[in-house]
Amino acid sequence: MSVLSKPLKIALLQLSAGANKQANLSKVREYIAKAIKENSSLDLIMLPECFNSPYSVSEFPKYAENIPNGETTKFLSDIAKEYGILVIGGSYPERGQDDKIYNTSVSFNRQGEIIAKHRKAHLFDIDIPGGITFKESISLTGGDKATVFSLPDFGAIGLGICYDIRFPELAAIAARPPQNSFAMFYPGAFNTTTGPLHWHLLARARAVDNQVFVILCSPSRDITSGYHAYGHSLVVDPMGNIIAEAGEADEIVYAELDPELITKARAGIPVTIQRRFEIYDDVAKDAKISDI
Repeated sequence: MSVLSKPLKIALLQLSAGANKQANLSKVREYIAKAIKENSSLDLIMLPECFNSPYSVSEFPKYAENIPNGETTKFLSDIAKEYGILVIGGSYPERGQDDKIYNTSVSFNRQGEIIAKHRKAHLFDIDIPGGITFKESISLTGGDKATVFSLPDFGAIGLGICYDIRFPELAAIAARPPQNSFAMFYPGAFNTTTGPLHWHLLARARAVDNQVFVILCSPSRDITSGYHAYGHSLVVDPMGNIIAEAGEADEIVYAELDPELITKARAGIPVTIQRRFEIYDDVAKDAKISDI
């Protein structure tokens, strides 16, 4: 039997964010209203990484908020409650009780209650000659747990943020027993160097590795900003097929996650029951899972 109990209708909001937090939140509200109007049967809306602030290591501390009492968390909670919709709140800078800054994603049920909180575990510290140098660790601290949670009425899902997708362990933890997730959701802001190289490749790899849906939601590309996001928000099915994809501009991407696609993938190529844990360790065993 599929780990997804019934079809899940989702919308990915591919949007850019500027320096004005209020304007960014207003834009999100506008696009959520548009998505609901265009598809009134939506179950879930997902936002991109850093949707309320510029993607900049020097800016993160300026925009950081307390969770759950900050402005952006309340905004997302009110949206979920108003529209009666599940929300995966992309990510935004969080100031923890330890006064450290985290890149954090918060998810909500239809009543506006927090059902998951993921702090980006793997910080984007890279230096590609002739490409891009970027070091999140200048201002951010990495989270220390994997995040898997129950999506009401549908089943379990895993959550990562951007660079987390390059590390297959988080997806494996989510997909394997006892978690048995049907999808991995990654708000992410790959750039115009790393995006063409690995965006599609990594999404398809995580899907095929674990025979789950993989959903990536990117900011749109704003060439006037200091960081040029790749765009191309997409949905990949458990066989590695891309079933929905955005371009580079502001856009809403719609998709339906069909349980039968998981059933067929796992019946035809049964890797989920063919693993040899007597040869290698199971990374899902004794994993540290976030409890909000």
